[in-house]
Amino acid sequence: MEYSPPPLFKQGASARAKVVIFAVIAIFLLIADSRLHSLGRIRLVLGTALYPLQVVAMFPRDAAMAVGGYFTSVSDLKLENQRLKQQQIGNAQHLQQLAQLNAENVQLRKLLAANERLQGKSIMSEILYDARDPFTRKVVLDRGSRHGVAPGQPVIDDVGVVGQVTRVFPFTSEVTLLTDKDQAIPVQVVRSGLRSIAYGKGNSGSLDLRFMPTNADIQAGDTLVTSGIDGVYPPGLAVAKVSQVDTKSSDAFAKIVCQPVAGIDKNRQLLILLTELNLPPRPEPEERKDKREKFSKRRNLEPAKENPREAPAAPADGARRAEPVAAKPAEQNGAPR
Repeated sequence: MEYSPPPLFKQGASARAKVVIFAVIAIFLLIADSRLHSLGRIRLVLGTALYPLQVVAMFPRDAAMAVGGYFTSVSDLKLENQRLKQQQIGNAQHLQQLAQLNAENVQLRKLLAANERLQGKSIMSEILYDARDPFTRKVVLDRGSRHGVAPGQPVIDDVGVVGQVTRVFPFTSEVTLLTDKDQAIPVQVVRSGLRSIAYGKGNSGSLDLRFMPTNADIQAGDTLVTSGIDGVYPPGLAVAKVSQVDTKSSDAFAKIVCQPVAGIDKNRQLLILLTELNLPPRPEPEERKDKREKFSKRRNLEPAKENPREAPAAPADGARRAEPVAAKPAEQNGAPR
């Protein structure tokens, strides 16, 4: 079917001729532009003139792309935010582990340095858990009798005394901390040389010096070390610092509160001093000596009480022997009669 205008309105060349002519012109312009670069200015002018029309024509597409990109970016940002949060949590845990390992490394180095300063043998241990009794201050270590641990051995950290081994098992041991209410340690003031005994105060985490006179040469800030007179703790180990001294004229004794210098509740690694407790027996109190002497005297008197007839025999014989002696003067007096 031929679609052509009526002959009345048919003018000029045919459509095929126009296509051929315009194609030839386009090819000629392409060759001329590529060889002579003569159409650059024309292209620039036309591009500048047609740019507003191009913007208006591209506005719907750009708006649709912007809206789609907005929603896409929001979803992407949510996913990225979630991923970054998870990564932050992982990094925080990693940093905490690194900080813990770093602190543990520093603590182990300090313990090794303290071990080198000590003269005797020691063994490094780690706290497994606290004691179940909430009214006592005790911890359980991962070293026992198989490792040479014995009851009574002191436990220290890199600063000072932490406690004393009270019970030993094959692979674990129980340590009573310095601040336990039933724990006592002989101490000495570094500044004045005054000796005393520090007692734990339980959950308060402090120590006190009992039965000290109000005129004792001790003041706040003094350092207390082990005196070594008990034979358990080596002398010179740091114990505590005096934090409060309360002396009243109305009281018989001063109230002295001390704070331990060691990390009682901080450190996880500790040193157990493998000291040998070969101490001579303590002398008996005088009261026991008196009781023992009285008991021995009573035992010596018991055989005499068991045979009461034999005891008065001697004085009876003596009386009989004395009778003739007493009768002689009577006979002498009666002779002249």
